[in-house]
Order: sequence, then C-alpha cells, then structure tokens
Amino acid sequence: MEELDPRNVRITDPFWAGRREASSQHGIFHQWQMLEHSGCIDNFRIAAGEKEGFREGWFFADSDATKWLDAAARIERDQHSEPLCALMDDFIALLGRAQEPDGYLFTYNQIHFPGQRWVNLQIEHELYCHGHLIEAGVSHFLATGRQEMLSIACKAADLLVREFSQAEPAMTPGHEEVEIALFRLYAATHEDRYRELARHFIEVRGHTPHFGRSLARQFISNGQRERLIRSRRAGYFAQHPGEQRDRLPAANRAVKPRFSLLRFYGNSLSGRYFQQHLPVREQLVPEGHSVRFGYLETAEAMMLLEYEEEPLFNTMKQVWSHMVHRRMDVTGGLGALPDREGFGRDYELNPEVAYNETCAAIASVLWNWQLALMTNSAKFTDLMEWQLYNAVLPGMGWEGTTYLYNNPTLVRGGIERQPWYSIPCCPSNLSRTFADLGKYVASGASRHIWLHQYVGSTITLPQTQIDLEIHSQLPWQGKVEVIFHPRRIGEVMLRFRVPSWTESAEYRVNFNSKSYLTYPKFEYEQPLSGVYPEKSYYAIIDREWREGDRLRLEFPTPIQIREPHERAHALRGRVAVTRGPLVYCLESIDQPGVDLFKVRLDRSSLREVFAPDLFGGTLLLKGQSVRGEELTFLPYAQWGNRGKSQMNVWVKG
Repeated sequence: MEELDPRNVRITDPFWAGRREASSQHGIFHQWQMLEHSGCIDNFRIAAGEKEGFREGWFFADSDATKWLDAAARIERDQHSEPLCALMDDFIALLGRAQEPDGYLFTYNQIHFPGQRWVNLQIEHELYCHGHLIEAGVSHFLATGRQEMLSIACKAADLLVREFSQAEPAMTPGHEEVEIALFRLYAATHEDRYRELARHFIEVRGHTPHFGRSLARQFISNGQRERLIRSRRAGYFAQHPGEQRDRLPAANRAVKPRFSLLRFYGNSLSGRYFQQHLPVREQLVPEGHSVRFGYLETAEAMMLLEYEEEPLFNTMKQVWSHMVHRRMDVTGGLGALPDREGFGRDYELNPEVAYNETCAAIASVLWNWQLALMTNSAKFTDLMEWQLYNAVLPGMGWEGTTYLYNNPTLVRGGIERQPWYSIPCCPSNLSRTFADLGKYVASGASRHIWLHQYVGSTITLPQTQIDLEIHSQLPWQGKVEVIFHPRRIGEVMLRFRVPSWTESAEYRVNFNSKSYLTYPKFEYEQPLSGVYPEKSYYAIIDREWREGDRLRLEFPTPIQIREPHERAHALRGRVAVTRGPLVYCLESIDQPGVDLFKVRLDRSSLREVFAPDLFGGTLLLKGQSVRGEELTFLPYAQWGNRGKSQMNVWVKG
C-alpha cells in the first residue's frame, strides 16, 4: 500500500480536530516564543555574527529550533497562516546566514570551538542536529514547493556525504535520526547518494571495536569541553550580569531505582544505550535509550522499503514482538528506567519509576507506520492507535502550551506540566505528529483501500479514484460511518481494521443486514501489560462502490481490566482499567481523601458517565472501592490539566 499525501486529508474529527487546533493555533507559536526566550534562536544569530552574547542550552539545542521549523512547515501544509509563514521565512534566512559555506551548521562548535568538528559523535548529537535540519528542509519544501530551506538541507547533506560515506564504524551517530532525514531527502530529490549514506550509517553500526574505550575517551573529552564552557560562561556573565536568562525547569523529576546510575554506565559502555553493542541484524532485543532505539528501527524499516532484505526484516519482527510483550507499559509507553531514558530488563516495570518519554512513543509510531506500509499488517496500525491516544497525546496539555517530558503511570506529586524545559525535544515533536495525523488514517493502491485509524475526515484517494467521508464517535463510542464518493465505477477491495480493544464487531453496507466479525484464533505470548495488538486484523469487503454508499461499523467498547504478566513483580495485585482505545487513571482532584495507591477497586462496580463540561466532553468511569469509597477514573491522556495532583493507572484490584 502507498502512503497518503496528508494534503489529501482534511481532519474533521470532533476529538482530534481540537487537539490539532491546540497545537497549530497555540502550541506552535508558544514554542517559538520559548525558543526565543531561552536563547536558542539567538545562538544562530551569534553564529552568523549578527549578535554578541553567550551561547545558551545543551549541545543539541539547535535541533529544538529546526524541529520547530519542521513542525511549523507540516502545519502550514494543511492550513495557511501568514504569521507562521513570516516566522518561518525569517528563521530560514537566519539559518542560511549561520550555515558555513560548506554546509556545516552546529552552533555548539561554531561558537565555542570554531574549527572543531565531529569530535565526540556518540555524545554531542552533531549528526542528530544535522538530521533535524535536513528534515526541516524536506518538510518545508513539501509544504510550500519553495527551495530556500531545501537548499540549506541539501548543502548540509552533501557535506555529510563527503565526510562520512567511507567513514569507519566509530563515525556513526550517537543519537540516530539523520538516517531518517536522509531517506526523506532522497524521496524528495531522488538523489541516490542520500539514501546510500543512510544505509551506510545503519550497516556499519555496531561494528566499532572496543566501543567502551572509545566512548570513555569521548566522555572525558566532552567533560573537558563542558568545564571550559562553564568557566567562560561564569566570566562572561560576571561582566554582563544583565544578560543572564531565567533558568528553565529540568525534565520532570523521576523516581530512580537503586543502582540505576551504575546500570546506566554499564549500559553505555557496553554500547547498548546507543544500539552499538551488535550489528543491526543481530540486535534481537530492544535495548538502551528508547528514542534512539525507535529512530534506528524507523530508519531500518525505511531502508527495507528501499532495499528488500528478508534477514533484517525477520530480526525487526522479533524485536517488535519482544518490545510489545516484555518491555512496554499499558499505555504503550516505552522506557522503564529514568537514567538511561530507556529499556530495562524483561518485565521490569515499576509504574512510579517508568520513564515513558513522550518522544519514545512518537518514535514508535513512526516505526510502526513504516512496518505497516511494508507488511499491510493490522497489528502495527493498531499499536499506533493505542500509542497515539495513551502515550503521545498525554505529552501536550489540553490548551497546547504545557508539556510532559516523561509519562509515569503513578505520580505521588512532583510531576506537573511545564510551559518549557531545559531539554525541550518533545513539544515540537508532538506538533509535527499531530500535523501528520491525516496520513495515518487511510491508504490505497490500485483497487485497494485500507482504513487504519477511525478519525473523522474527508479523504481523496488518487490511487482508487474514490473520495471518502469518515464520521467517527471514537474514542467515546465505537461507531463509525464511511460514505463513498467514487469518481469512476469499479470494484474496490476495502480493508478496515478491527481493533484489538473490542471483543466483537459488526458492519452493514447501506441497508443490508448486519454482518458479524470475530477474532481469528491464534496463540500469542502473554504481554507484560495486558495489551494485545496482534489481535487486530483487517476485515475485507470486495464490491463495486457507488455514490453515497454507506458503511456502518460498530465496535463495542466494554470496560476492560488489564492484568500484568505474573513476572512483573512491581505490579503484582494491580490492574489497569481501559475502555475502547483509552487507558484510564485515578487523579486525586476527583477523589479527595482517597489514597490512590492503597485503594482497592471493586471491579464489578465500574460504569460509564459522560461529563459534557470536562475538556469539552469526556467519558468518565465511576466505581467504588471494596470499602465503598467513590472512585472516578479519567482518561490518562487528560490527567494533569487541572493543577498539580497525584495520579495512578495501576490500581490495586
């Protein structure tokens, strides 16, 4: 099947349209203001020689700005905004002035260490930053058809081709991302050298001899550079005290288990943190930093779409299964350990510790989409839906201007949404994900249509000459109507996804009698968190669709109790409550005086209650504890929007 051009989809969904509007009308402008306020944009002005000052932010701060540009371009593609275009145009011109003549743009080195390049590639995100620069160029070109930003991207990519096409394995990126960017640039330009460099980075990964020694040297080098910067910074602001900026909050505080820092160093020196411990075809288990892992798997899947290769595909299927069954939270969140922001051991899931970084869920969505394009398998689009609702959506506040970096499933206090962070990688990543939602709804190929996500929308499918209207009551009710508007008459095979979260399904075409669907029977491994995306499948209707034909789908949305695997020791005696595609939680603001962490749920007491005035309309679950205490369960995606509070997903039950 072929990916749908997002410009052929207009989202009308009552639920998702609001989330996209919060991002495009408020979030994207707020993000720019915070990038200016934090000094991130001034870094480029300093690099361009247009301003005096001291560079602010982490060594990877450039990527926060170029990822914003990427998100802004994807938003502009769908809905024109003069103010947003003006910001993009000014920033693109600034990037052009800051970029060096040969294409290099990394303000950390340009300002602090002029003339030094590619010094500590495993740590300092140099190639990662160039990757986001390239992605911004591709997205802006696809949105506007203009060449200015694409030229900057190609200039940077051509530099990488010259520097790295024959480079040794030690010269691979420490944080994967540039591989995705290069595949996207190839798709936009059809210049083969870009995909060949992406393939080279993937193929030589994990082949560095004595990786731990090399990494230790880079840790020492980076430490020396950072100490020098701190010394210069102190001197600069002693002379210019009025220029010092407000300190930004760090990422949300995370509870850390015993020996976590020691485990982090072991994970790093072994190469696992960086996915450098083995060649990619031998990496059978998800390891290390979960965002890095997700971006690497996405790039590998993109490579498989270009260069078909059965052994690597078999490896990827095994890795995916291992992740879902043994290392994924009930929300679809990934990354059990805070210090490494990544995977722990099999079945290691403490809800208070679990990190579940927002960007890790986004990376998983990107990976699953590539797998879906490759295989036409519903389990990948099913997991995408689950993660979009429960692991991605919680990252942005309901108003679009506050964010969560990490997403534990138990909060005693101390985690709350912030307008910005010292590491603000998630906000613009959320905005570009919401902007791209349309391309995940459906796809087509010759006489075939796939319906993946039940998001209200109008869709033009050039491959089949059919336009669709989708009306969806999700996530509150499992009722969907699809109206067909063919531009030519002919038989088309429709495949629509039957979600894993329903127990049965039925459909009706026009006024014909209902047809009932049941799940195929097969054996599958019990997952860590009770989530079974493999249950999902595509049902098929093969017929000649005529103007105004209506397909009515109904997926029952029962309240379900998800039980963890018996080997998840930290979750023994606990359950998670879900309904339809949503995970639910207890939030302290809804049940004052109730101990969320000791209360025991009476499973039989749960019932549905619609609250029309809460977040524009929300379906709550009401119930009682075994002692008769009143309990209110809220969708996990909406927690933390009413002030600081406690929260619990995995309740005693």
